Amino acid sequence: MMSQPRPSNTGRAPGAASQDAAPGPRGMVVRYALALLAGILFAGFCALGTWQVKRLFWKLDLIERVEQRVHAPATDAPGPAAWASITPQTDEYRHVRLSGTYLPIFNTLVQATTALGSGYWLVTPLRLADGSTVLVNRGFVPKRAGIAASTPAGIVNVDGLLRISETGGGFLRENSPATQHWYSRDVAAIGASHMLTNVAPYFVDAKAKSETAVDAPVGGLTVISFPNNHLVYALTWFALALMVAGISWWIVREDKRRRARGAQRQESDHAGQD
Repeated sequence: MMSQPRPSNTGRAPGAASQDAAPGPRGMVVRYALALLAGILFAGFCALGTWQVKRLFWKLDLIERVEQRVHAPATDAPGPAAWASITPQTDEYRHVRLSGTYLPIFNTLVQATTALGSGYWLVTPLRLADGSTVLVNRGFVPKRAGIAASTPAGIVNVDGLLRISETGGGFLRENSPATQHWYSRDVAAIGASHMLTNVAPYFVDAKAKSETAVDAPVGGLTVISFPNNHLVYALTWFALALMVAGISWWIVREDKRRRARGAQRQESDHAGQD
């Protein structure tokens, strides 16, 4: 029994099979959804880039202001009447001076890692003439010296940088007033642990060579550093916005090609029916 010959496909234009397999144009709903998503992403990335540019200028202004404060002539440290108005934006790293009597019985060691190695900041309360107290970070002491470092007696003059209280503790470590384990210079907590009253809401980093004894703390180790990666972040966000724009252009171009191929298929079908 002979097999029947298969009908030929001579009526189809060359390449028609590949055209039938090609995807058709996207529907109206899909196009609107993609356009909406692209618009949201583009606007969001541009907004984040613009915000980082603003942060960049803010950081540059902050660095300039801090540099001016650090190198300005020393002024009297803020007294109790001005404590409520002290903020990091207006007072951090101010060059200040004050005089009073150290209270070494209330020395506090705060864990520190400096260019001189691991050890402690030696924080000592300074009782001022008006009865108020300011905590002074007299500088770095190695672990072998600890709290036994010498303390000047009588009236002393302190020249240094005003610092805002460091609340909480260190990285993954909380201050423990009960055991006198300190990882940050938390003024309120340190003052309360020694039952001090009328304590300033800031401390002062003493400058270098404020004390001349051999075993004196080493002052002047304040690190003034402000990470400034805002330009990199801004360029990253703007680059992502350009990527979204590029992908959107490619999708629109591809969709036009699909619609053109669809129109060609319809013309071919109509020509075949005729």
